[in-house]
Amino acid sequence: MELLRDVVVLVHLVGFATLFGAWITELVSRRFRVSRVMDYGLLVSLLSGLALAAPWPAGIELNYPKLGIKLVLLVIIGGLIGTGGARQKRTGRAVPRAMFYAVGVLALITAGIAVIW
Repeated sequence: MELLRDVVVLVHLVGFATLFGAWITELVSRRFRVSRVMDYGLLVSLLSGLALAAPWPAGIELNYPKLGIKLVLLVIIGGLIGTGGARQKRTGRAVPRAMFYAVGVLALITAGIAVIW
């Protein structure tokens, strides 16, 4: 059971890496656009995070405030990506820079909360 939980943690990290890597790619190329790859990374992070929030072995205590904060941040990131993608599709222009930077900063904060807290 512990091996399965470790695999889900790995999948969760891959989801974050996909989201943040796609964001870094857009930042370095100076396009400031949201991409489908960001959507996929967010989805993988959400689904694997929900699986990790379930009490796996009976003896593990979960940190519910940490999980709640990470879920709220993930919903905010999803809203920013969704709004930015819709605006991008409608106008054909890049996402406003504040919105674009917020996606990357919030993703990094979410990873920081997971590691430091």
